Amino acid sequence: MSDTIRDKAAVVGIGQTAFAQSLGRSELDMAIEAILAACADAGLSPRDLDGLVRYDIETTDEENLYAALGQPAIRFFAGTPFGGGGSAAVLVVAATAIAAGMANTVLVYRSRARGRRSSYGAGKHQGGRYWEKLGVELAGLNAWHVPQGLVSAFQEMAMISMRHRIEYGTSDDQYAEVAVAFRSHALRNPAAVMREPMTIADHHASRMVSDPLRLFDCSIETDGAVAMIVTSAERAKDLRQRPAYILAGAMSAGSHHIRLSSYYDHPREIDSPTRVAGQLWAMAGVKPRDVDVAFFYDFFTSLVIIALEEYGFCARGEGGAFVQDGGLAWPHGRLVSNTNGGQLSEAFIHGFNNTVEAVRQIRGTSTAQVVDCELAFVAGGNTDPTGAVLLRS
Repeated sequence: MSDTIRDKAAVVGIGQTAFAQSLGRSELDMAIEAILAACADAGLSPRDLDGLVRYDIETTDEENLYAALGQPAIRFFAGTPFGGGGSAAVLVVAATAIAAGMANTVLVYRSRARGRRSSYGAGKHQGGRYWEKLGVELAGLNAWHVPQGLVSAFQEMAMISMRHRIEYGTSDDQYAEVAVAFRSHALRNPAAVMREPMTIADHHASRMVSDPLRLFDCSIETDGAVAMIVTSAERAKDLRQRPAYILAGAMSAGSHHIRLSSYYDHPREIDSPTRVAGQLWAMAGVKPRDVDVAFFYDFFTSLVIIALEEYGFCARGEGGAFVQDGGLAWPHGRLVSNTNGGQLSEAFIHGFNNTVEAVRQIRGTSTAQVVDCELAFVAGGNTDPTGAVLLRS
């Protein structure tokens, strides 16, 4: 274990902008606000930064960002692929850089202006016919999937969700339990975009988007930015905030969700989240039952249920029963999860807002604080090449 990232690094600063459907600001502008807030939170200057890790899909130009931050001497920089898959993996990369001596203080951030320009907009059109009208030549896997109507994440995840229903009987009521629990957390969170109370009946009354997924099964689209400062475990002891130590972290690239023709034709044990789970628990030396609070990549309610199974919080096929009767709800759920409201109700910053909330739980400053919280689990998107981390007090 001495050669891993276990306990080598800690999150010492967090910052974010306001979240809204549209803030009318550039992604660079929002990124700078969140980064400066994270530095101030840690009691550090932007010039103290010597490393940077971002999502590969981040559009913020690093040269302009460095200039705005006073040209810190960056000696390590890296990115992680995909959107949801990166939300925990960025911390794994940052901790790896610190453990290897490649950087002392690493900035990790994500900025998104998507509230009025949804990344899923094309999904409302009829598969390949829409792209033919545009004169667009579909390349790679899209040439096989889009003409059949698998245009966006809505359709892709609906296929995966329906298969889980067929195999295990997952129900609308169980989907609703996830949405209602996370909305109840958002009601306590002044930063959340969705703060109207929700009932199971409200969930069932929302329109069908792609069977079996309803509107309230889907994450919201928002503008906003989030940033974190990661430094060595030793240095963290001398800084302003209570550190959130990175006890363990893991990444894996197994089968990507877009390969729907084979998604259920191979052993599920080789999928990315299952591989990540094995690495994570082995490195940490703890079990899922030891976790005090969890943060799942809640782009769809159904995938939260599946993630519970993949990461070992319950057996395969038992995720639906696990969430029933407030199983994920604060304060007395079986596994209190996504206490900020998650991407279903707080904001959709590609999951990084969930990671910031995990740090708040370790600090004891959440609006839905878990009593005596010592261990927080954070997972990236469980259908991409992905990652997960465990933060400890």
